[in-house]
Amino acid sequence: MKRGFKIALAQIECKRADKTENLRRIEQTVVKARKQGAELIVFPELSLTGYVVRDEIYELAEPIPGPATETVEKIAQKTKTYIVFGMPELSRKAQATIHNTAVLVGPEGLVGKYQKMYLPTHSVFEEKRYFRPGYQAAALDTKLGKIGLIICYDIFFPEVSRLTRLEGAQLIVCISASPATRRTFFETLTVARAMENTAFLAYVNLVGIEDGLQFWGGSRLIGPNGRILAKARYDEEDMVMGTIDYADIRPVETFVPTLLDLRPELFDKLKENAEKL
Repeated sequence: MKRGFKIALAQIECKRADKTENLRRIEQTVVKARKQGAELIVFPELSLTGYVVRDEIYELAEPIPGPATETVEKIAQKTKTYIVFGMPELSRKAQATIHNTAVLVGPEGLVGKYQKMYLPTHSVFEEKRYFRPGYQAAALDTKLGKIGLIICYDIFFPEVSRLTRLEGAQLIVCISASPATRRTFFETLTVARAMENTAFLAYVNLVGIEDGLQFWGGSRLIGPNGRILAKARYDEEDMVMGTIDYADIRPVETFVPTLLDLRPELFDKLKENAEKL
């Protein structure tokens, strides 16, 4: 496992319902990032299709593995990089069942995936209308260490990031399609999730306007001490580079030993009381 490597936060504007164009943009961006030394390139939530596609999602969704993941695998193999991107995943068991999924591919092919657990269905969001929630955390083994995946609204629920960290992830990647009205929440919660888990957290948000909904960008890499190591611009396309050095985790764990001080018996109480809501 590499101790240190460069990560590119690829904050792109997607073309709604145009997988061919979005895959072209992904390849173009990966090639550019690789020239700058990046070994891991992260794209936003549903970057394959765009976020606001509504009923078109039934035509756009694909199984994993499938044509889109195979295309990104070839890009990863050609550039010798790891790539995280978001897509609507079609179940192989039920044709009307779709997941909002983050995919990790690398030079060795498809590494793994994560299906979004928490699906916002309030205000401008209607994800439960289209997606089935996932049930498993993802901490995936790579040559760059164990990489955890979460998606957008998951960051509001600390147990998702905590479980991902307890499964061994020292880098948690959160891909997102957050509109501008949620900016303050994400700027606060991303720092909190990194600090409370003594882990690196890479947040990559969509940018642009889709059907009147504006996405604010602001992608960032946060260190285990809560310091922002790289930050993308607001409201426009951008790609920023950051460096992950896992050696930075140990001193933070030593002086802020949140994992050491966990009280597992409280999780039982949390479950018991949540079931009574």
